[in-house]
Amino acid sequence: MASYDVIIIGAGPGGYVSAIRCAQLGLKTAVVEGRETLGGTCLNVGCIPSKALLHATHLLHEAEHNFAGMGLKGKSPSVDWKQMKSYKEDVISQNTGGIEFLFKKNKVDWIKGWASIPAAGKVQVGDEVHEAKNIVIASGSVPSSLPGVEVDEKVVVTSTGALELPKIPKKMVVIGAGVIGLELGSVYARLGSEVTVVEYMDAVCPGMDKDVQRGFKRILEKQGLNFIMGAAVQGVEASKTKAKVKYQPKKGGDEAIIDADVVLVATGRKPYAEGLGLDALGVNMTERGQIATDAQWRTNVPGIYAIGDVIEGPMLAHKAEDEGMAVAEVIAGKHGHVNYGVIPGVVYTTPEVATVGATEDALKAEGRKVKVGKFMFMGNARAKAVHQAEGGFVKLIADKETDRILGAAIIGPGAGDMIHEICVAMEFGASAEDIALTCHAHPTYSEAVREAALACGDGAIHS
Repeated sequence: MASYDVIIIGAGPGGYVSAIRCAQLGLKTAVVEGRETLGGTCLNVGCIPSKALLHATHLLHEAEHNFAGMGLKGKSPSVDWKQMKSYKEDVISQNTGGIEFLFKKNKVDWIKGWASIPAAGKVQVGDEVHEAKNIVIASGSVPSSLPGVEVDEKVVVTSTGALELPKIPKKMVVIGAGVIGLELGSVYARLGSEVTVVEYMDAVCPGMDKDVQRGFKRILEKQGLNFIMGAAVQGVEASKTKAKVKYQPKKGGDEAIIDADVVLVATGRKPYAEGLGLDALGVNMTERGQIATDAQWRTNVPGIYAIGDVIEGPMLAHKAEDEGMAVAEVIAGKHGHVNYGVIPGVVYTTPEVATVGATEDALKAEGRKVKVGKFMFMGNARAKAVHQAEGGFVKLIADKETDRILGAAIIGPGAGDMIHEICVAMEFGASAEDIALTCHAHPTYSEAVREAALACGDGAIHS
């Protein structure tokens, strides 16, 4: 029986980052992971493989729609789906191998198998029981399901199955207009599938800034995605090669049916803590099935912590990473901190969508007086040069009296990278004027951020 300072359950972004930080702080650390590779959902069947397919299909779209106008003549490339999936697998293996290297470098032990916690201070994997002064649960999440929809990962798939389809479907129905549905829907739309997105709410990306929701939907419609909004899916009838999706308008009306070759269920994710034995331990849970923790990620059972998708908060890899580093600091007797008000969110379509902080509507609902600076990418020279100016914008929200930045939203090229300028500004309590007075290189996409900041004052220059 091995004894550790910390045993972390789960080697996803939260777990593996936490393990490395624990080791850096001098704690004897092990990670329990039952997959054949490290990295969790994100690296193996989520964020990373989907980005590979998004990149490949974006280049295909450019070749089909923009190359000729730039003087690049010749036939558009044909799609070798098998090779594209092979490229995706190579990206995954490079990254999983990288984490294994980091574990060895930092002397983190990988205990292969699935964990349970028979008692505080003990972690069982197979027939072996390991002792730990501290246990961190980082077991992540799994796709959530819908009543009347049975997933077989062949015809009716989650994001996992959508990354492994044997062939490109002629017709795909995506249930859910959130991040996962729109990213993977755009991948298959670029590959030639007829994609229809069915969403229960009246806007895409529920909870996001309303200007973003409207503009983003228009852009995706121009790219060929079809939307049926305000529709409640009643069920899916699937055969070996086809499916019928039944839905009804939530405001009332007759039931309708859409035929599909593949149905992607992208209705969000739910915390995963099965098999850990938390009920027997008496670990408190929230009403939504999350592990309840305090401000230092402690559960109600001494010595047991939890981070990432399995606790409250946005289900984002980088949120889990932040918590992983912070909980390591807490266990080591230091001060771990996560600023939940400055966690960016990104949709990796083309153009990208990125947000941080509060939305304009949420702030106004709280009675806050705000000013909004908005700048369209049509006024940005660099975006025009790469055919990504239409419909995109930067929106900056600041306190009307203090000018302090409270939130932002970007639709446009490189939005997922540009948002971090605003994140850093918010961490330092910066004003919109601080960004407006900062010299930005020309020609760059980031000039649009400065212009939005200028729009919070006397006005943007290029609009």
